[in-house]
Amino acid sequence: MALMMTLVCCMRMAVADPIVSSGGEPFLLAPPEEVRPIVVRASFKFHDINEINDETETFDFSGVLKLKWRDPRQAFDPAAEGVNERVFQGSYQFNELATGWYPQVVLVNESGLYQKSGTVLRVQSDGTSTLIETLNATAKAEYNMKRYPLDRQRLEAAFEVLGFDRDEVLLQVESDTANSLASEVRIPQWTITGASASVRDRPESYAGQGVSSAFAVSVDVQRKSFYMIRLIVFPLILIVLLSFSVFWMDRSSIGDRLSVSFIGILTAVAYQNLIADQMPHISYVTLMHGFLNFSFLTMCATVVINLVVSAADKRGEIELGDRIDSRCRWGFPLAYFGVLLTFLGIAILF
Repeated sequence: MALMMTLVCCMRMAVADPIVSSGGEPFLLAPPEEVRPIVVRASFKFHDINEINDETETFDFSGVLKLKWRDPRQAFDPAAEGVNERVFQGSYQFNELATGWYPQVVLVNESGLYQKSGTVLRVQSDGTSTLIETLNATAKAEYNMKRYPLDRQRLEAAFEVLGFDRDEVLLQVESDTANSLASEVRIPQWTITGASASVRDRPESYAGQGVSSAFAVSVDVQRKSFYMIRLIVFPLILIVLLSFSVFWMDRSSIGDRLSVSFIGILTAVAYQNLIADQMPHISYVTLMHGFLNFSFLTMCATVVINLVVSAADKRGEIELGDRIDSRCRWGFPLAYFGVLLTFLGIAILF
């Protein structure tokens, strides 16, 4: 027990005493004055993108953030120290034993979650420091779902050094960042089409003094649309085509014709209620919403044609009713598929 008390007291004294340099002066926990702005080279590698949430426009990701800079005050003599590199591993060593300044970054577009699960600081003899941190976070993104389910999105995470503007700390992109940014990431229902890293200025600086430097990494993804096409598009097209069968039915059997049309309409309504949970809950109209609404209105139009043909038959205009049915047999399918191809062309081109 006495030994444990002695060790605790020694540790408290070690933490309480100021850490001094070889010259007898304490290390400054601020960027070096003689190097302004201090350049911090940043890189990031995604380990995984766990979830892409269409409704909240967020995505969950994990990865490794690496920051590299040079602080001459941290230089040491390898012969005197007995090591070529100082290594501080874990939260305790980094927070309690590391003596120099380091850039503390924040996720600018954070959305609820930002956790650091591992930290390593490596300091070379010339003062070059490399800080490696593993992150789990949720970031906000700007989604454009108008072409859903043929949409493409850009997932971006932007980091900024807390408390310093670009005149004090300047971020730069590490040269090998683009090649390894998301090379091992696999996202269910999405295909990665590209990845990039960049540095840009942010006028809203956390330092409150001016423009700050921000490091942004982004992944371009495209939705795998075959699931929604197989679940919604193909069955609904088949239902619409079956509703066109009324144009081949006897014009005098108005009750049967209306029954077929309304069965198609009710089937489409029930189908839309069934797939409501599969659709993104957003306020504006997407390509899929346009397809559903247009298919529904097309089947409603068959009811109008049935009533027009029935009215012509009652007036004795038999040829007019036959002519309407004959033109609708090819006019409705052509118009339906023509509008669908127009929707598709707009989605691909724009």
